[in-house]
Amino acid sequence: MKGVLAATDFSTRSQRAVRRAGLIARQAGAALTLLHIVDEDRPERLVELEQAEARKILDEQVASIPELRGVECRTIVATGAAHDAILRAAGAISADLIVMGTHRKQLLRDIFVGTTIERVIRCGTWPVLMVNTQALRPYANVLVAADLSDASAAALRAAHALGFLAASRVTIMHAYEAMAKPKMLLADVPKDKIDAYVEEERQRSLAELDAFIASLPFDPGPWTPHVVEGEAPSAISEAVQALSPELLVVGTHGRSGAAKILLGSVAEQVLRALEIDILAVPRAAAHG
Repeated sequence: MKGVLAATDFSTRSQRAVRRAGLIARQAGAALTLLHIVDEDRPERLVELEQAEARKILDEQVASIPELRGVECRTIVATGAAHDAILRAAGAISADLIVMGTHRKQLLRDIFVGTTIERVIRCGTWPVLMVNTQALRPYANVLVAADLSDASAAALRAAHALGFLAASRVTIMHAYEAMAKPKMLLADVPKDKIDAYVEEERQRSLAELDAFIASLPFDPGPWTPHVVEGEAPSAISEAVQALSPELLVVGTHGRSGAAKILLGSVAEQVLRALEIDILAVPRAAAHG
């Protein structure tokens, strides 16, 4: 990893993201770029004043935040729509990772157009780390949600390239659905037979997960499987509660056209529901 981009609006949420980005950049020996975006839909003089003030604050943060000490830092003040400015900056510096604080949700607006972080993930090809928690140390407990797709392979590849799979505890989870179970329940099949069927499906899913990991063109390092019955969003939430990871890694399935403005993917659901740090990796990620 050579370059990390951290977007900040100078809020407490963004402060956590900047500190985490500093830890990551220091650990990887990467350069860190801090980005602030100024709303340009105002009189030119006001925009210029805010740009000047933003540069001053960024310089002060570089000088004062402990996690940035010893890290090669650069600052950028941009204008325009937030997600567009973030993606432009990521391209300009050839970023390997975009780091952002959790977005302040505006319910009615977000229902239709999504949060800034969701739009960055949808429209870009960079892994995006959404920071929810205080950056106290490098990630030691990482959970990867894998549905055995190309998107999951891309997420694992990015997490490996970014150094997150070097954590002392890495769990790769896979959720499966026992498709015949509802019919068996309706047919009053004895519980022991239903349980045996569900266990057979669990063992099959475990074997599929092992084969998926073995097929990757890189060694993810030591990992522990966690195979559970249920739909992905609820299974991921339950795994987070049970395993207490510091970082969740998820792949996103690219969508195009009108589908890009719709909500409902697993990644979007966990981004909105969970209060831990989340690395979301677009299937088309070509960085890292």
